[in-house]
Amino acid sequence: MSLIIVLLSLALLMYVAYRGFSVILFAPVAALLAVLLTDPSLVPPMFSSVFMDKMVGFVKLYFPVFLLGAVFGKVIELSGFSKSIVALVIRLVGRERAMLAIVMVCAVLTYGGVSLFVVVFAVYPFAAEMFRQGDIPKRLIPGTIALGAFTFTMDALPGSPQIQNIIPTSFFQTDTWAAPWLGVTGSVFILICGLAYLEWRRRQALVRGEGYGAGHSNEPEEFTHEKLPHPALALLPLLLVGVLNKVFTLLIPIYYGKTHSMTLAGAAKPVATEVTKVAAIWAVEAALLLGILSVLALAWKPIRARFSEGTKTAISGSLLASMNTASEYGFGAVIAGLPGFLVVADALKSVPNPLVNEAIAVTTLAGITGSASGGMSIALAAMSETFIQAANAANIPLDVLHRVASMASGGMDTLPHNGAVITLLAVCGLTHRVSYGDIFAVTCIKTMSVFVVIGTYYMFAH
Repeated sequence: MSLIIVLLSLALLMYVAYRGFSVILFAPVAALLAVLLTDPSLVPPMFSSVFMDKMVGFVKLYFPVFLLGAVFGKVIELSGFSKSIVALVIRLVGRERAMLAIVMVCAVLTYGGVSLFVVVFAVYPFAAEMFRQGDIPKRLIPGTIALGAFTFTMDALPGSPQIQNIIPTSFFQTDTWAAPWLGVTGSVFILICGLAYLEWRRRQALVRGEGYGAGHSNEPEEFTHEKLPHPALALLPLLLVGVLNKVFTLLIPIYYGKTHSMTLAGAAKPVATEVTKVAAIWAVEAALLLGILSVLALAWKPIRARFSEGTKTAISGSLLASMNTASEYGFGAVIAGLPGFLVVADALKSVPNPLVNEAIAVTTLAGITGSASGGMSIALAAMSETFIQAANAANIPLDVLHRVASMASGGMDTLPHNGAVITLLAVCGLTHRVSYGDIFAVTCIKTMSVFVVIGTYYMFAH
């Protein structure tokens, strides 16, 4: 019965998300309904001490990233830099390869360490402009951005600085470059299959005579300034954010150390900050802030007249996106604390092959919680010792465990209730009903890639 309760709660949240209802409203409803059916007396404490605690904790950590990412994307749009970059890419690869161009831009930013959510805000204006000029249906933008930002550069490519590639290092004592040849193999599979799928979808639309469409919501503003900025100037802020993010990531821990204490006036004791937990967030925030200032410095004249209204729109979008994701985070925390979740976790331990066991466990828990990092953290915290023992018995290097866990986390995590999916659709001004099918197809390709990597390992390991 406890398992059925968890599954019903998950099904409810997926259904309302797909139907376009607010996850901010229904994530706590679905979570607390599961608690009510398990133990009614736990509803108030679960809401206050688990759901709200996790939701507020997420906002505390990540809202500035959402805010600065949205503003950065907006000033890039208002300055005409996005249109300039689009014009350059069209000249280089052709209008018909808009999807390839957007996937590559997303991949470069993600692999450069820019947050997935920031990539969504920053790339959408480029994607909308390129798809409009190429007369490709707007509904294909979310699937294209998902392929570039949520798949191979997030957790497959060795050295990726994304959190999904960092979490396994603390469990397996590995580094982010673990099992590089397997990561590259998986990345190539995802990229080829993903692009082939998106191209097939584009050709289907072309045959039907379907173009970009009209009457869409949240369309980027048209750039009306007479002369477009030079592409090199337009690319500079993007490069600056990527480079500074890396620089600050290295310098912040050196400057502040592992922990930092400060004494406030009139305070009884100092306030301590665990720098190791927030250094990556501080780095991207600082890089985005300087990126915004660089755009304002380079293109203040075309931005000035629309800066006030433009930033209001960006701030509203960032508030909605961050609260959607935070509500999902709270939902996952509540579900992870229910008996039914333990039933799922225990059942997953019965798969005999250690790599297949790990892959299924991580991607299943990521799907249930709607979070790649959350599902993987829960799975590895509960089962990493079991995985390690089984791998040692089978002479499987821990580097391979790292790569499989990392890639599996980005498999079924992108179900309809996933925070990044909801953010992506909200930023694009589209609904689950219109665009989620393509995101799900990319999700299936990403999930298959994990088992391709496992098969590749066994094919060449001995």
